[in-house]
Amino acid sequence: MSSAPTPGKAKARNAATVVVEPIARFLLAARISPNAVTVIGALGAVVTAVVCFPSGRLVAGAIGVGVFALLDLLDGAMARMAQRESVWGAFLDSVLDRVVDAAVFGALAVWFFRGGDDPVLGCVVLYCLMAGGVISYARARAEGLGLDARGGIAERTERLLIAMIATGLSGLGVPYIQAVGLWVLAGLTTVTIIQRMVKVHRQTQSAAATNLSGPA
Repeated sequence: MSSAPTPGKAKARNAATVVVEPIARFLLAARISPNAVTVIGALGAVVTAVVCFPSGRLVAGAIGVGVFALLDLLDGAMARMAQRESVWGAFLDSVLDRVVDAAVFGALAVWFFRGGDDPVLGCVVLYCLMAGGVISYARARAEGLGLDARGGIAERTERLLIAMIATGLSGLGVPYIQAVGLWVLAGLTTVTIIQRMVKVHRQTQSAAATNLSGPA
């Protein structure tokens, strides 16, 4: 399983680049650092999710989280353009991504268990949160072992996009869309975990075979 993006993902990223790069140039010209954009985007997404979702303001929450999530694309573009990519920046971005995920899915779970009155979907949301954490951990642990666990059918951007589109459309009154979206998301996150485990297993098997066939 290659970690290279699929044609669909590559096209989406290219389209996003066309929008993101001019904004990134403007922010750099304004002397705003990539790390500042990372922190602002994360704080904005967390506050929006915690304020909007538990109170049932699904459309506002989905739009707000989506807008602040765009800053997650900006910080990386800014760092590359300014040649300021750093280990600290990558670490900060990864940690704050987990914080945002916890806030978004946790706030949605509160809505389902309380105002939304749908504990089953609340459990599905919590499963998506847990599975998303496993996906991230699988990559981090694999990289710590010198292996590669990147890729999969539903990486973080896709997972957040599915959740926010389903939530926003549900807030607009589209029937069943949130339930369908969240169940699909639960399935995709499960598949992604399996894909990453299989990918790492293949690498370990290949390494073992190489060691066995090496010189005595």
